[in-house]
Amino acid sequence: MQKIRKSLRGKGVVLMGKNTMIRKAIRSHIQNNPAVESLLPFVRGNVGFVFSKDDLSGVKKVISENKVAAPAKAGAIAPCNVVVPAGNTGLEPTQTSFFQALNIATKINKGQIEITNDVNLIKTGERVGASEAGLLAKLNIKPFAYGLQILSVWDNGSVYGPEVLDLTDEAILGKFNAGVKNIAALGLQIGYPTIASLPHSVIRGYKNVLAIALGTEYSFPQAQKIKDFIANPGAFAGAAAPAAKTEAPKKEEKKEEKKEESEDDVGGFGLFGDD
Repeated sequence: MQKIRKSLRGKGVVLMGKNTMIRKAIRSHIQNNPAVESLLPFVRGNVGFVFSKDDLSGVKKVISENKVAAPAKAGAIAPCNVVVPAGNTGLEPTQTSFFQALNIATKINKGQIEITNDVNLIKTGERVGASEAGLLAKLNIKPFAYGLQILSVWDNGSVYGPEVLDLTDEAILGKFNAGVKNIAALGLQIGYPTIASLPHSVIRGYKNVLAIALGTEYSFPQAQKIKDFIANPGAFAGAAAPAAKTEAPKKEEKKEEKKEESEDDVGGFGLFGDD
């Protein structure tokens, strides 16, 4: 708690207290700010508050990074899976009884106990037994980490889940684009024009009119260009080829002019700068 308070200096303030006193303080402040009433359902259990005017994503990062490693205690609920890695344990062969009680395959290597395979000793949500706690203590493994966990985010009367703080600008834009695509697809399917579907409807209409113009004698400027290309594609290819050919001599002429200028410069001023 002290590490978290120190890390949040200048960013936020951590407030802990009795739930009855917190609820009483909230109710007395409702007349000044009715939005705080939405906090009352969340004042249950071992909870506290972090007040901040800074970026909430940064505050969450500070809280999540400040955790303390702790050993497994018998009777505690495991918050995560505990895996004992394979390898040399550094224990003497006389202590194999701990491993045998937990059905962990071992072997003796250079006078020390060695675990042959990784072992999932404790699963999330299970109670830690005395044997598991004793073995982890002997192996000097501290599998758990304790700290503050963000349960809810309150902002001007609205309550959100902590996953909202993980959203980035790219994720928000991606969700917005997906929503626009869904609206456009729905509008096109039911034939109801919207701002999102109107450009697609116009392009689709243009394609239909263009198809009719190509299949009939009806024409308009945009369609006539395509008709001319279909009727005589070689003319368009021939017009582009001479343009490419005529550019090459110009470049050669420029190169020759540069060479002539350089030769004149040498002859005019001499190699040693005299007249």
